[in-house]
Amino acid sequence: MYFNKKSKSKIDLGWNTKKEAGLYLNQVSFTNWNAGGTNSITAILSGNASAKYKQENLFWNSFLTLRYGLNKQQDKPLFKTEDVIEVISNVGLEKSPESNWFYSARFSFNTQFANGYSNPDDNDPISKFMAPGYVFVGVGMEYGRHINRFSLYASPFTLKTTFVLNDALANRGAFGVDPAIYDLEGNVIREGKKTRQELGALFTGQFEDEIFENIKFNSRLRLYTDYLNSFGNVDLDWEFNLDMKVNKYVQATLGSHLRYDNDIKAEVEKNEMTNEEVVIEGPKLQWKQLLGVGVIVDLDSVISLSSSDP
Repeated sequence: MYFNKKSKSKIDLGWNTKKEAGLYLNQVSFTNWNAGGTNSITAILSGNASAKYKQENLFWNSFLTLRYGLNKQQDKPLFKTEDVIEVISNVGLEKSPESNWFYSARFSFNTQFANGYSNPDDNDPISKFMAPGYVFVGVGMEYGRHINRFSLYASPFTLKTTFVLNDALANRGAFGVDPAIYDLEGNVIREGKKTRQELGALFTGQFEDEIFENIKFNSRLRLYTDYLNSFGNVDLDWEFNLDMKVNKYVQATLGSHLRYDNDIKAEVEKNEMTNEEVVIEGPKLQWKQLLGVGVIVDLDSVISLSSSDP
């Protein structure tokens, strides 16, 4: 069934789902190499799923992203390079048949699988599962004629909740939560808070399309400012990827991820007396790049083939 009031192009109504799993590898090896170098291998396991529902004046899009990567260098222990658990869901109701604006509500959640460390030789984790964890819930307006490919969302009322569900990190005041209070002998008088709530404005932009044959580009931008604690200070999260399909299973990916969060300090030290984090250097712009070649499997096709076998 197809329906579109604004153009002659056809839009699929109902559910559209997609599930993919992939493995990216990057290996460097040296033998008698006079310029020197360190042998290393990196592997990133990824999973992506989406469920999109479309009716004449309503849409509901949900996305799940899972990624975990490890790097092994010669004579050094395994080190985590990628760690993402992310869920995004947004629902929109058409303002009017003549408009490209939707009343919209949006939910997002993200955290990580495993402990994070400053370097491979550290034993003291700087992050853990749900430490931090982030939840955004808000309402606003969303613009997009082809909402699956391009949309802009603005919310004047978005609640951001930061979770630090680890006693040691919460007591240090990591990720912006209130730290523990100690007496002169170093005993805890009040435990550190494990949640921090902010109310602010959220703006997001999303674009996804096949720009050339077998070359897909997607970009997602998120800007957030808090009304209560630091209004005018904008947290930035901007990720874009270029996926180049070699054949049915092999894909090359070039990606970049920029992030700035005022609650994440560049360098901190632990006060041995109070166990509280002492900021040595404030927040900085974070930048992560990815270049890899991997095998991507469309799980829907695998399930379809399995169910069709006698």
